[in-house]
Amino acid sequence: MKIVIAPDSFKESMSGKIACDAIERGLKKVLKDSEFIKVPMADGGEGTTQSLVDATNGVIHFVEVTNPLGEKIQGKLGILGDQETAILEMASASGLELISKEKRDPMITTTFGTGELIKKALDLNVKTILIGIGGSATNDGGAGMIQALGGNLLDKNGNQIDFGGGELSKLDKIDLSRLDERLKNVKIIVACDVDNPLTGAKGAAYIFGRQKGANDKTIPILDNNLKHFAEIIRKDLKIDVENVAGAGAAGGLGAGLMAFLSAELRRGIDIVIEYSKLEEKLKGATFVITGEGSIDGQTRFGKTPYGVAQAAKKQGIPVIALAGNVGEDIDILYNYGFNSIFSILPGIQNLETALKNGEKNLERVSENIGRTILAFK
Repeated sequence: MKIVIAPDSFKESMSGKIACDAIERGLKKVLKDSEFIKVPMADGGEGTTQSLVDATNGVIHFVEVTNPLGEKIQGKLGILGDQETAILEMASASGLELISKEKRDPMITTTFGTGELIKKALDLNVKTILIGIGGSATNDGGAGMIQALGGNLLDKNGNQIDFGGGELSKLDKIDLSRLDERLKNVKIIVACDVDNPLTGAKGAAYIFGRQKGANDKTIPILDNNLKHFAEIIRKDLKIDVENVAGAGAAGGLGAGLMAFLSAELRRGIDIVIEYSKLEEKLKGATFVITGEGSIDGQTRFGKTPYGVAQAAKKQGIPVIALAGNVGEDIDILYNYGFNSIFSILPGIQNLETALKNGEKNLERVSENIGRTILAFK
């Protein structure tokens, strides 16, 4: 038998690669003569860089970048096994988790560090840059990002505007004449799983601003500033991104990437499936095993196990899913390529214990699945 093992990370418990290894160990105890193909997966969010690097035998690079508050930190990006594709997560440089709750304020936070990560990717001579934009601490429309890459965002006096969504009201002119020339030769693909526009009631500020530290006073200011930003983009770049689906992702970084770098926005899981070559690796498989920390009815809206199940379904391959928590409405997933879904928990236990024992539990349940497969075989 050929068994493809393609889980996401089990958040706060183990990475996708560690989960792959645990599943393989469990199955190998029983299915000793089977072929195992391990493909660590992700959906474009946290852990995508590591998963794609692991899946393609790539390498991680660390680089000094500017965090959302202008402080120097270590960010990271990956180079995939083809040596031509970079993968980075904006959260590594401009993420919410990088700053304490009391210091979160999208009026001043910047995406400058994300631009520095892109610049590092250019230094490594890649042809394609994949960017995950979940978990942002910012609402600057990607202004800081483009400044880091040589773009000039000027006020009425010809001076560069400062960092943060609160500064966008001062923008008078966009000058890209000194933008890094290497960007012309690079394709940029963005993992974006939200369809919010840049502005308005469903836009970046009103939907996501509060979790980043905005309040009733600053949310309208941030939204108006993004409207002004969009107007200057229309005037100077002749591009209208204000109401494009996904423009409001990551505090408007989606809009900035489209307007300044001609980026293509795609679903995260679709990007990972393509660049991990999952569909090619599925050919001839007897079973597919996938999973992540929690699976429920919402999994069908673009989560990793759903993407894996859909890819397997195209080839008529049965799919077994494993999760720490199996939630509500999982029955609906059986209409989307899943054949069976198992919780890896051995009984009632607190979250801390479940996370600590995740690897051991995953291995044990995988062995039991292997024994079931062997019995029916």
